[in-house]
Amino acid sequence: MRQEQFVALHAKEWDALRKWLEQLDRQPKAAMSAERALDFPQSYRHVCHHLSLAQARGYSREVTDRLQQIVLMGHRQLYRPPAPRWHKLAMFLVADFPRLVRQQWRYMLVALLLLYLPAVIAYALILWKPALAHSLFTTRELADFDKMYDPANGHIGRSSGTDLQMFGFYIMNNVSIAFRTFASGLLLGVGAIYVLAANGVIIGGVAGHLNAIGYGAPFWRFVVGHSGFELTAIVIAGGAGLQFGLSLLAPGRLRREVALRRAAWIGARLAMGAFAMLIAAAFIEAYWSSIAALPDLVKYGSGAGIWLLVLWWLLRGGAGGKHAA
Repeated sequence: MRQEQFVALHAKEWDALRKWLEQLDRQPKAAMSAERALDFPQSYRHVCHHLSLAQARGYSREVTDRLQQIVLMGHRQLYRPPAPRWHKLAMFLVADFPRLVRQQWRYMLVALLLLYLPAVIAYALILWKPALAHSLFTTRELADFDKMYDPANGHIGRSSGTDLQMFGFYIMNNVSIAFRTFASGLLLGVGAIYVLAANGVIIGGVAGHLNAIGYGAPFWRFVVGHSGFELTAIVIAGGAGLQFGLSLLAPGRLRREVALRRAAWIGARLAMGAFAMLIAAAFIEAYWSSIAALPDLVKYGSGAGIWLLVLWWLLRGGAGGKHAA
């Protein structure tokens, strides 16, 4: 076959492969998500074969160099080592997780209402009638709250323990709450509804009681720093539990087994992201939130900044990429 015929016959295939490989270098995830990725091994073999034919037939340097460059680009992609695990985890937290949260926004909205509405109602009722706090908490629990948020304390939000000890305690406490919220979704979603509402009542009840006795300022100075991560993570864990429960109750057109597997995969990734958020919340709570000496501007300013960061991350993280499935 003459060189001109050979080039005319295969040039489109070469150009298409070269263009895709260049895109793969610029935007790996966008390119690999395309159907073209499935044809890559076969296209690469074709080009390697074309290169060997061009060399055997003594075609011009221009043709062989053109094919050699495509072969080298393909070899680099085909035998590139996999990304390290830390990179995959970072990409999940930065992009895939917030995309998945947005994809499940209906469940997240329901979970948000189930947590915050009871909290607001409990807060308002106890401010109206402070004695109602005794219906929610024991006398011992109320005394502990008073001691933790006494303005005279050097560290607010706790009565004892070093920063490191409290960091470990907060991790265990926060993650256990989130896990119960997620796992209770197995009870057809009813468990998740109960856990979210109960936590909302407790949060609102504590806030209402402390404000009613004049300890509101230390309480808000303590929670403003870590609440962005902590409360949002509880909402996400609750939303994950709700979608899990609904897949059991109403699998739709899917078989129940298939719907459950799909919901479990989505829920597990949501829960993993929520747990990472709770570790961040525990770190802030142990090493920053409890410092009583900082001025209000620093406390509330940093808290507002963290809230904005969390909201921006969940609303914009991974924007423009492929939705997580």
